[in-house]
Amino acid sequence: MPQDSAPPLLYDAPPAPPAESSGEPSAAAGAPAHQAAFDWLETARAERQRVGLVRTLRPRPADSPLLDLASNDYLGLARHPEVTHGAAEAAHRWGAGATGSRLVTGSTELHDRLEEELAAFCGFEAALVLSSGYAANLAAVTALTGPGTLVVSDAGNHASLIDGCRLSRARTEIAAHADPDAVRTALTGHDGRALVVTDAVFSVDGDAAPLPALAAACRSRGAALLVDDAHGLGVLGEGGRGALSAAGLAGDGDVVATMTLSKSLGSQGGAVLGPARVIEHLVNTARTFIFDTGLAPAAAGGALAALRLLAREPHRAARAGEVARTLHARLTAAGLAAVRPDAAVVSVRAPSPDAAVRWAADCRAAGLAVGCFRPPSVPDGISRLRLTARGDLTDGQIDRAVGIIVATAPAD
Repeated sequence: MPQDSAPPLLYDAPPAPPAESSGEPSAAAGAPAHQAAFDWLETARAERQRVGLVRTLRPRPADSPLLDLASNDYLGLARHPEVTHGAAEAAHRWGAGATGSRLVTGSTELHDRLEEELAAFCGFEAALVLSSGYAANLAAVTALTGPGTLVVSDAGNHASLIDGCRLSRARTEIAAHADPDAVRTALTGHDGRALVVTDAVFSVDGDAAPLPALAAACRSRGAALLVDDAHGLGVLGEGGRGALSAAGLAGDGDVVATMTLSKSLGSQGGAVLGPARVIEHLVNTARTFIFDTGLAPAAAGGALAALRLLAREPHRAARAGEVARTLHARLTAAGLAAVRPDAAVVSVRAPSPDAAVRWAADCRAAGLAVGCFRPPSVPDGISRLRLTARGDLTDGQIDRAVGIIVATAPAD
């Protein structure tokens, strides 16, 4: 399916109403023109309220009393003393900010060490650190494609990959979710450069992509494979080295990985990993690298400390998977529609957007923070609670979480 055939997002501006032709003055007649420039926002807000998709910011205190199954802190490292010390020490030594883009003043020796150790840990030749995982995906997709390139994108991909496809100016075909045969079909007949783009672990249901089969489909047509391993790093593979390591594809010359430093590593930022010539190309062409301020030293220092901690304590990755499987087994035994997790995301279906919101609110009132996914954040239109199976949860905390979720589940 061509990218342009995708339906408009709910939050897109509605079309302007037809101009009045009756000659009667409008309600805004006589008002300064600038006061009406954003009147269409009222229509958009009313539509969100009508379908139950209003979103609000909820600032959390520094010491929240809630049991956290909502964040992406898969290994519980965001507050680990070694990680926070690494962040603080980096800020003291290198300053609060990077001070410029990576190509001007924003690269430090700390960034260089993080890239070297991240590439070595995950099994790739080289790495490039950016200010976010979103920026990393935009950089990789746009710099490795362009006019004349075919991009084949999984229907369940994250918004950052989708936006990369839209910005790439390449022809984009949407392949059925986790379907290597659909990828092979989409590639058939294309003679130029081609790139297949997929999440390693999909953020909505937590299911994993069939990476070996996707790689085989790519190689049968001479295409490259780009995998966003944001939800695999720290959870999958030996000692948390990621989904590509687990699939035996890390370091291959036709494979590129992107990832975030803000999930298992408890920090912030993103990275692209791959052959050295791919990374050199991104340094010279990727706009979200060239024109963006470098990752703050504190984030780089925290991520490096977390990476070293994970390398020293590989059991943390195995524990995250164990917690996910336990949550799934207990919730399904209680009659809830939980999707079998392939990593650390546990998805529990809700009957409607409104029911999902009420369910999440009831969990919060009982002391449990859970994620709530609704359209347009979910590609299939099914609302869910999204649980993070953190590797630092105790058995008692798992018991408490399951009890709250089951007790507050909507009746229909």
